[in-house]
Amino acid sequence: MENLDELIQKNIKNEIEHSFKSKSEIAKEIGVSRPTVSQYLSGRIQPTLSTFAKLCVALDCSADEILGINALKQK
Repeated sequence: MENLDELIQKNIKNEIEHSFKSKSEIAKEIGVSRPTVSQYLSGRIQPTLSTFAKLCVALDCSADEILGINALKQK
C-alpha cells in the first residue's frame, strides 16, 4: 500500500502526462525551475501550498484529484 506522499507523487505524474505539457512549460507556468518539477515527480520534494495551487491551475485539475481525496474516502 502506498503512503500519501507516494499517492500525491503518482497523481502529479498522471496529471502532467494527461496535460500534454512539458515539464519546462509547467515549470514556467508555476514559477519554478524544470529541475524542481522533476523533484516533485521523483518524490524528492513536495510543492509548497501556493505552488501546489498554481500546479492545479496549470494542470487544469482539482486539488482533490492530486491529493487522492476520493481514494482516501473509499478506504
